[in-house]
Amino acid sequence: MLQRVLSAALRTGGEFAEVFVEDRRSTGARLDDRRIEEFTAGRERGAGIRVVRGTSTGFAHTADLSERGLLQAAGAAAAAARAPEGSTRVIALERQVATPPHAVEIPPETVEKLRKAELLKRADDAARSQGGAVTQVSVAYGDARRRILVANSDGLLVEDDQIRTRFMVSCVALGDGGLQTGYEGPGYTIGFEFFDQIDAEDVARRAAQRALRMLDARSAPSGKLPVVLKRGAGGVLFHEACGHGLEADLVNRDASVFRGKVGEQVASPLVTIVDDGTFAQGWGAFAVDDEGHPARRNTLIEDGVLTDYMWDLLRARQDGRESSGNGRRETYQSLPMVRMTNTYLTAGTESPEEIVAQTPYGLYCASLGGGSVNTATGDFVFGVTEAYLIENGEITEPVRAANLIGNGPEVLSAIDAVGDDFETWAGTCGKDGQGVPVSAGQPTVRVREMTVGGTAGA
Repeated sequence: MLQRVLSAALRTGGEFAEVFVEDRRSTGARLDDRRIEEFTAGRERGAGIRVVRGTSTGFAHTADLSERGLLQAAGAAAAAARAPEGSTRVIALERQVATPPHAVEIPPETVEKLRKAELLKRADDAARSQGGAVTQVSVAYGDARRRILVANSDGLLVEDDQIRTRFMVSCVALGDGGLQTGYEGPGYTIGFEFFDQIDAEDVARRAAQRALRMLDARSAPSGKLPVVLKRGAGGVLFHEACGHGLEADLVNRDASVFRGKVGEQVASPLVTIVDDGTFAQGWGAFAVDDEGHPARRNTLIEDGVLTDYMWDLLRARQDGRESSGNGRRETYQSLPMVRMTNTYLTAGTESPEEIVAQTPYGLYCASLGGGSVNTATGDFVFGVTEAYLIENGEITEPVRAANLIGNGPEVLSAIDAVGDDFETWAGTCGKDGQGVPVSAGQPTVRVREMTVGGTAGA
């Protein structure tokens, strides 16, 4: 049936056709104010069909997975590509085996709802046990299973089965300094054995302790300071300020500060950045991307030198090269585009303690919040949700209301110490209206100088 649908998609002269089929199931639970407020379950199935002719792309999607429904979608996509009538191509599909980056031991759908609900209640108790100043606790659990099939006119036929599990705790503490928040939200691309690796109560305690510590924080200094980013904390900064600028579609649109700089020194020699869809149990891991290409470990910057960009199928074809396994889409209703997977700065050789001890004065960032970036210039602003002063080589008082202001390439070039530790951050990356799961990470690093926006003098 897939062969017939692909042939129909090419009947009006298309050069390339693709069928993407998705079956997604998810469950979620949320606790607020000591009560489980919701327990949800959902399922979504459908197919997206893409036809490419030259620089034109036609796309149609349908929830009707019958042959009739798929043929109608193929006809609509072919018409959208505005191709004239042409000869019929016969497609011979060859099934390929996708190797998952890890095995799933406990499918979340086999776990009783009561067991999931108990996790929420235990986390709530653990967070509130940290002190009476913790006034609000919100706990959320989520799991998802996403099965995909990709077939295209190059003869590719491949499937993947992706299972993800996540646990999130947000706490509010009230004190003389007003309201402060703390958040922890680990997530891995594994099954319910996730809770053999993380302790739900420990996640809650860390979130509560973060909120409580910030109650005693004073105003952050302002000015140009050395900044030490705790392991994992700077992952979102490198993802936003550097990662997006290394996506080939933005590069080709001249919307990247890294355009035309392959082979040039764009960062400190201490910096090596990779995007790795095979990374252990990373939140952005998979066996194949949403165009059917195997996940890969792609080195983007090596010893400070820009070595490559991330590529999807169409951008790679235009450049006469292979996809790097970075073609991703939110659902079957979306066209694929170049997206990050698990993007991180690799570990160095210095201990985190040495990095702090060698910093006479500066800012130690333990957690970053949201921010914005201009990929064309690399300029960014990020909020800091947990930070401390470094004084005489020691981490001292907590500070609040800080922002990090800078430029991606300049920050990469100003990294003068890289730790031997490592941690990742799990989240959802938004781009052109689509969100996909990603992770980002780094060891403890020191940026020689960065602009800190605070309310106190440096």
